[in-house]
Amino acid sequence: MMPILDYLDGILYYPILVVVLTAAGLYFTCRTGLVQFRMFWESIRLVMEKPQNEGAVSPFHALMVSTASRVGTGNILGVSTAICLGGPGSVFWMWVIAVIGGASAFIESTLAQVLSLIHISEPTRRTPISYAVFCLKKKNKSIGYN
Repeated sequence: MMPILDYLDGILYYPILVVVLTAAGLYFTCRTGLVQFRMFWESIRLVMEKPQNEGAVSPFHALMVSTASRVGTGNILGVSTAICLGGPGSVFWMWVIAVIGGASAFIESTLAQVLSLIHISEPTRRTPISYAVFCLKKKNKSIGYN
């Protein structure tokens, strides 16, 4: 069983996953009109805003919590390994893919906000699977995303 899983992992992880995620990022970058660059200064302004109420979570603190949930020790280890094995060129390609992936992160966050407004009474509906169910309008079509 393990050789089969290793074979599938080798096929699906690279090149299929890398190509699909890069293509999705490029598609979202084009469809959003280069949102990563166009809204950069606005995002900096919003993150630097002070909270309106005393004791409220500031936008900067919310960004740090979000970043902490996305970046883990695996990412830190992966970057150091890429630099050791790939040299300085790997840093360039990591930045390029990070910029492309920024549009994917923007789309994911936008879907979360839209669905949280639609399903206010159902907090469990704010997951990537619920985005697929909502966008595809049919639960059986989104079963493959589990």
